[in-house]
Amino acid sequence: MNRDTDVAVAQPNDADRVRIFDTTLRDGEQAPGFSMDRRAKLRMAQALEALGVDVLEAGFPQASPDDFAAVSEIARTLKTTTVCGLARCQDGDIDTTARALEKAQRSRIHVFLSTSPLHREHKLRMSKAQVVDAAIKAVERAVQLCHEVEFSAEDALRTEPDFLAEVFSAAVAAGATTLNAPDTVGYTTPAEMIELFTYLRAHVQGAEKVIFSSHCHDDLGMAVANSMAAISAGARQVECTINGIGERAGNAALEEIVMALKVRAPHFGVDTRIDTRRLYPTSRLLTQLTGQAVPRNKAIVGENAFAHESGIHQHGMLKHRGTYEIMRPQDVGIAETKLVLGKHSGRAALRQRLEALGHAPDEAAMEDILARFKTLADKKREIHDEDLEALALGQDPQATGPWRIVQLNSSTHQGSASASVKLAHDDGHEASEAAIGDGPVDAVLRAIERATGHAVELTDFSVRAVSEGGDAQGQAKLTARHAGRDWRGHGISTDIVEATALAALAIVNRIERQAPVRETAAVAHL
Repeated sequence: MNRDTDVAVAQPNDADRVRIFDTTLRDGEQAPGFSMDRRAKLRMAQALEALGVDVLEAGFPQASPDDFAAVSEIARTLKTTTVCGLARCQDGDIDTTARALEKAQRSRIHVFLSTSPLHREHKLRMSKAQVVDAAIKAVERAVQLCHEVEFSAEDALRTEPDFLAEVFSAAVAAGATTLNAPDTVGYTTPAEMIELFTYLRAHVQGAEKVIFSSHCHDDLGMAVANSMAAISAGARQVECTINGIGERAGNAALEEIVMALKVRAPHFGVDTRIDTRRLYPTSRLLTQLTGQAVPRNKAIVGENAFAHESGIHQHGMLKHRGTYEIMRPQDVGIAETKLVLGKHSGRAALRQRLEALGHAPDEAAMEDILARFKTLADKKREIHDEDLEALALGQDPQATGPWRIVQLNSSTHQGSASASVKLAHDDGHEASEAAIGDGPVDAVLRAIERATGHAVELTDFSVRAVSEGGDAQGQAKLTARHAGRDWRGHGISTDIVEATALAALAIVNRIERQAPVRETAAVAHL
């Protein structure tokens, strides 16, 4: 491949931009619990390109035929993002990676070799001279086969600085355009990171020609802090993953680095080309593809990142968002801030939510509702809209109905799903209906619509585990539109179809409690 006739490499003197090197599909995907098939990897790669990552490390082609095929398919598909493949400093690895990247609009071979005394002695059994020689040969071979080459010194942060500078200088002379100094075992601190990158930029021969990169692991919980320190010291590429997934405790989280640079722009003075509004959707896609949920308190994309329960915080948020939020949820792709009602909530948040639900109690009624709300909040972890509706209407918030499930069955056969329900109403009559759908969840929702006669349109659906083990309970949360208004319901069961049915019935019951006359409108798709 003639590197001179292809698109020019991004200039390393573009000092005001940090390049995002995403390794979700390589370092992240190889971690236990995060394995993805070829189809899932391609879908994730397309989402990462839409997000705006500069370089996407699609995999380790030499690892397996499937990994080779995945990298090759991603390379053929992506248009604007550089596609990268990992290779050891071995001819076979480099040649295999080059073949996988043949169809890429822009390709990068990422060669790596351990450099620390510990790795040289116990892993490689190589001398310093042998390491330098191997690095030179690998880079020289790779530059003939792709658009650009990155060289990584594995375990760089535990390597002698003068030797690291020597290896990097040799890699630059051989044609590498990016030099990566990874904290492979998550051992270093921000101060040490600044010291090393400052040293490397001053002592690597040809430093002005290349981009320095950091790749930080989170074993001591400092991956993002160390990445930010490297940027402060002149690194203009960071290697990271969505949700911080990766080996052992994971990698530096892409969304945290990007938003730190954005929110603290005056401090860092650099930015990325990431479309931050796609951060949350991309995070959610990864959880769907891997089945691994994000912790509620995860920065930027966690369920609690823009949620407030404390009465003091809720009161401040109602006065001015900036009191407790340093960024807008919309900036990362989340629709809105959530004022979660629970035992720590106060009058202001309660009244605000009641008004959003269409209730405007006077002061005397508010006092009564607040008292009953506090009693209920001591019993429940979180107060839902249906609970508030019942409180406002003077009903027992722990009561169910008027509809309840008598019988529920669902099945899937040869790609077709069906469900049947038998419901009982407080007025004494029963209703039985069956339906088919795209899946068992869709089928049971259709059946409930038919049985109750309430036309609703599903707008949001989420499921998460609320316990652990083989008999773990799952919580289904639904948001549906009815009569121009959003309604929310939730259900908990060890059976996800039943949890969904309970959530849907909670919505129907709320509608009926507020409008006792049953609807006869034609059923819409839920």
